[in-house]
Amino acid sequence: MKRIICAFAWVGAVVSLVAQPRMPLFVGETVAGEIVEVPGAVKSKAVLCLAYDQKASASLEAWMAPAYLRLVAKHGMFSDTYEADVWFVPMFVGMNKAAYGPTLKKFRKSTEPEVAEHVLFYQGELEPFQEALGMERKDVPYIFVIDDQGRVLHRTEGAFELEKLDRLEEVLMD
Repeated sequence: MKRIICAFAWVGAVVSLVAQPRMPLFVGETVAGEIVEVPGAVKSKAVLCLAYDQKASASLEAWMAPAYLRLVAKHGMFSDTYEADVWFVPMFVGMNKAAYGPTLKKFRKSTEPEVAEHVLFYQGELEPFQEALGMERKDVPYIFVIDDQGRVLHRTEGAFELEKLDRLEEVLMD
């Protein structure tokens, strides 16, 4: 019986050595033209909502209002117990890179300033995100909580659900 316990302890030690995924370094642009480097700009923790295909944009937009209200505007029971940067990141990759400028220009004209300052436009390569974070599905947004070193503390994907937002908030409070 002691051998079995030792075997489990050894397996547990190996599992603990597995590295946490890290957010690839990327540069985004705000509506105001400010350049933001992630994870460098993260003060403590950040929530990043990433989408790289038009098929995922409706789901990303569905996340914006509830996540903004809870995590930025602080409408929630525990909202005063944590601080986090929150960015919604439309990603212009591949053939979509050409739409970057026109979309940013249109967004500047149509979005409320309070919300706009939490949107980062990314134009670049998708492969680093796919390799590091497994972002393979085009049709869903990916939501990450990262620390100031870029370590992924939590990940979810897909359509907005209140339970997912609650879990994000729990991770921010840890």
